[in-house]
Amino acid sequence: MINILAEITGNLTSSIGVLGAALGVGFIGMKAAEAVGRNPGASGKILVQSILGMALAEGLGVLALFLG
Repeated sequence: MINILAEITGNLTSSIGVLGAALGVGFIGMKAAEAVGRNPGASGKILVQSILGMALAEGLGVLALFLG
């Protein structure tokens, strides 16, 4: 019984962490598209910053998946 509870808790923790990472990547992409729409001349700088932010968010998601 305790093993089943531990598995459920771990699965819930990992899923919440991965959900947070997915939401973070979505928000970063949404705001990057909005920023490029407002200032198309800065698209190169915006692309670099958004890729860096997405990589950090995905890294935390993978960390939550393996540690949860």
